[in-house]
Amino acid sequence: MQRLTPLKNHQQEIQLIINRTVIAFIVITCSILLLMGRLIYLQVYKHNLYITLSTKNWLDLVPIEPTRGLIYDRNQVLLAENIPVFSLDVIPMQATNLATTLLQLNKIITLSENDMIQFNKQLKQHRRFDEIPLKLRLTEDEVNRFAENQHQFPGVVIKARLMRHYPYEKSFSHVIGYMGRINTQELQEIDTTNYSASYYIGKLGIEKYYEEELHGNVGYQQVENDAHGKTVRVLKEIKSNPGRNIYLTLDIGLQLAAEKALHGRRGAIVAIQPATGQVLAMVSEPGYDPNQFVLGMSQSNYQSLQQSQDRPLYNRALRGLYPLASTIKPYLALAGLESGIITPTDTIYDPGWFQLRNHTHRFHDWVRYGHGMVDLNKAIISSCDVYFYHLANKMGIHRMDAILTQFGFGRLTGIDLEEEIAGILASPEWKQQTKGVRWYDGDTINSAIGQGYMRATPLQLAVATSILANRGQHFMPYLLLGEQLPGKAVIPQQSVLLNTISLRTISWETVITAMQHVVATPAGTAYRYGRTHRYTLAAKTGTAQIIARRGNRDEVDKQQDLEEKLRDHHLFITFAPIDKPKIALAVITENSNTAIEVARDILDYYLT
Repeated sequence: MQRLTPLKNHQQEIQLIINRTVIAFIVITCSILLLMGRLIYLQVYKHNLYITLSTKNWLDLVPIEPTRGLIYDRNQVLLAENIPVFSLDVIPMQATNLATTLLQLNKIITLSENDMIQFNKQLKQHRRFDEIPLKLRLTEDEVNRFAENQHQFPGVVIKARLMRHYPYEKSFSHVIGYMGRINTQELQEIDTTNYSASYYIGKLGIEKYYEEELHGNVGYQQVENDAHGKTVRVLKEIKSNPGRNIYLTLDIGLQLAAEKALHGRRGAIVAIQPATGQVLAMVSEPGYDPNQFVLGMSQSNYQSLQQSQDRPLYNRALRGLYPLASTIKPYLALAGLESGIITPTDTIYDPGWFQLRNHTHRFHDWVRYGHGMVDLNKAIISSCDVYFYHLANKMGIHRMDAILTQFGFGRLTGIDLEEEIAGILASPEWKQQTKGVRWYDGDTINSAIGQGYMRATPLQLAVATSILANRGQHFMPYLLLGEQLPGKAVIPQQSVLLNTISLRTISWETVITAMQHVVATPAGTAYRYGRTHRYTLAAKTGTAQIIARRGNRDEVDKQQDLEEKLRDHHLFITFAPIDKPKIALAVITENSNTAIEVARDILDYYLT
């Protein structure tokens, strides 16, 4: 009989189940132990870390931008203000898809190419949870349109903020400067914590020089956020400290009068109060509208300003280098008198030219047949070149440089603006170093009439004129009249007396009297200024040649026949009244013979 094979082995199945149960128990037990160990590690050993992270997810510190200080003139007229605007801001981290968001936003609010360029620049410089301005100065209609569609744009908000505004636009552009968006280089130089809520910084002028005082200190809000990162409530607030208000020495009336006197011509004007060094007016024409830079100027508009032949971005008052021309003559006269090389009564004969010994070249006077017999008084009144050729030949370049250095030429004035340049006080050492050639006697003769290598800025001319008005006292020029802490009184700025040039009284009076006659006598080069009984003034004219005289010297060089850009620049320095000077003035008109008329309009306004 065939043996039957059992279908099931119960004993084997029971053993298999037991084995599997034991293995499962061991695995589960180990897993539980591992989980408990991990929980203990996280809850006990890492307790402080995760409590901190949890709090950060729940609480957030939001920086509060400080209110920027205002800028006033000396009469408390507002020159730089903060106006409320609505801006469209984007928080990149909260935006679902940034590229799509921007594309859809453009259908509701028109975004220019410049808006996108500026936004992308800021996007690289800030954190993804910062509010980055996309468009400034939204119109009421744009605000309403966005409010209706805001639910479609997570991470996009409208913010009310204060924006810098310059109510006088071009009039103070080269002094006050402007504000612009913070760039990458500036981020490396500033305190990023204090600027965590700021997107703008002073770029030029007073806005840049006094950036620290104007900016203030950032504040903070401790806020509670929901799971989506939106603020639920403010738990704590540390208020920001507003910036200081700045009061300038500028007189808005004088500034506008000076601009008006130029009648749109290219030029520069600097007016200083001699007794203090306060700058009353500083004009560089043409100017530019600084408000364009605050909004963010397009590349094409910026290039048009840069490439303009009139150079509106160029600060002529601080950076314009012009030959001193005949305005150098009063200072050389002082040096000649003090050194004993000349006396007020010494005379020379001017045939219309001067010639160095053993040289064939003739240095011509601006008057074809000369001035005849000339003493110091007549030399300054009629601006006789030949007289000063003789004086320079006797003095030598080092004595000339010495007196010019005392009057501030060839070095920075110390004014509270960063864009100033020092000018050029030519000397044998300077020429060898910069040109690589030796100094010639002819260079000294050219320097005697402010031509050749000599260069000065309008500010330096005004400072030297104020020293002349003070009979030697040299005050540092400055623009900060005072500053005002929030809720406090104005703290005035003190004048700084740099030095005093000690010359004999007779020397000062001889030169200043001659300068008075420049305007008051028919032979004076500024006689067309016109006689005035309302105030006295001392002055000196100057003509800076753009091109050398053409052809035969006997041919009259008619400026009106030249292309405008080739016509001479004209300079005029003056101070008034003579006894107690209230104003020292330097005027330069480019390619225009109107410096005297410009100065007359300014002094008439200020003194009458």
